[in-house]
Amino acid sequence: MTMRLARLFRAANTQRLATYLIALWKLFQHPQTPKPAKWVAIFVLAYALSPIDLIPDFIPVLGLLDDLILVPLGVALAVRLTPKDLWQARLIEAEAAAQKLPPLRWGALIVIAMWVVVLGLLWWWLVA
Repeated sequence: MTMRLARLFRAANTQRLATYLIALWKLFQHPQTPKPAKWVAIFVLAYALSPIDLIPDFIPVLGLLDDLILVPLGVALAVRLTPKDLWQARLIEAEAAAQKLPPLRWGALIVIAMWVVVLGLLWWWLVA
């Protein structure tokens, strides 16, 4: 268990995480990327770059843990869904490039839509 936590916190290193996010962006744009990996990559990018969090940061512990856990787990899922050589090539490109990610303001819309669905289901469950 300790080794897994150490890996998680290592992956949460800000500089390394930025490299992984750039690699995910390159992976999303690459034509040979499998569709499930593209969907996971764009979801992770939208969540990581969105100005709105799924769990707001002002909620003690959970608000900060969602960023420490969800983003690295999403990156790990995208990597697992991608052929190893394709991911390694994108990661090398991301490490070599001094590129910034484009602003994904529509990522906030995805998070807002998720909250609307959750609140709608909660309302339906309480009323029905």
